[in-house]
Amino acid sequence: MSADKVASRRLSDAERVIGHRILESVRGLISEASKHDKSMGWALRRFVYTRLMHEERGKPMQRRVLKLNKMISQRGLCFDCGAELPKRGAELDRIQAMEGYTEENTHLVCHECHRKSQEERGFA
Repeated sequence: MSADKVASRRLSDAERVIGHRILESVRGLISEASKHDKSMGWALRRFVYTRLMHEERGKPMQRRVLKLNKMISQRGLCFDCGAELPKRGAELDRIQAMEGYTEENTHLVCHECHRKSQEERGFA
């Protein structure tokens, strides 16, 4: 793992118990709100899921603009290996996952380098 990349925090077993309680609580709230209507329950789960993902990753258009800016600033080259990036399929790599997808916290890399980076961090 390169010096500027920090492993993401993992939950302890006790913290996972807390996480499971939160998850069960949310499931209960969805079930109660949907009055057991399957389609409303599905729509509420999707709504909550999407909003949580946007909190962590930003909206897709924000990431698309960031990728374009990174492609320009890196002159179309992979940050890690220096190879020419594909027109489609280059990947944003966060330096510190908790800091999100920002100009300062990301590099644009090829799939192979991203995969290698994820393996080094224990995510692949």
